[in-house]
Amino acid sequence: MSTQVNSKTALLVMDMQVMLLTSLPDSQPVIANVAKAITHARQHTIPVIYVVVGFRPGAPEISMMNKSFAASRERMANTNPEDMLKIEPSIVPLFGEITVIKRRFSAFTGSDLEVVLRAQGIQHLVLTGVVTSGVVLSTVREAADKDYQLTVLSDACKDRDAEVHQVLMTKIFPRQAEVLKVEEWIKASV
Repeated sequence: MSTQVNSKTALLVMDMQVMLLTSLPDSQPVIANVAKAITHARQHTIPVIYVVVGFRPGAPEISMMNKSFAASRERMANTNPEDMLKIEPSIVPLFGEITVIKRRFSAFTGSDLEVVLRAQGIQHLVLTGVVTSGVVLSTVREAADKDYQLTVLSDACKDRDAEVHQVLMTKIFPRQAEVLKVEEWIKASV
């Protein structure tokens, strides 16, 4: 796969929400790396698309049949939906940058991401975000099935379990994506 940047590439900044980052130990390094990737993308006119997980008041989208989300349904149901959607202040979208709201782990599920990507002719996705075993894994799998070219920025992703992060980055993701560090992506895409 080629890391060549062109107008058909977009950087996805996924689940970099204050609410989620506060639950991760030592999230500052991943925030700094995501910020570096965003700066590079903006300097090279690569669209930056933000993806956030969110629910309506009362979280009616969360089924008790969904093991992952049902466990936190009550907490989410009692959270102000606007508070849930707040993106880390140091990496907020600029005017005109798109933010899509998803309802599950994958950036595609319950969102209009695919419509946005098709409208812009995007064929290559560069993925960042938290958590690696959630949004990143689910988005890699679904995007690969949709025939997108994929790059995952390993140091711009984080998981609660460092071992799971490592296994995904070294054994699972390389089957469907190019896995690079932010600095490697920057060097390869200029």
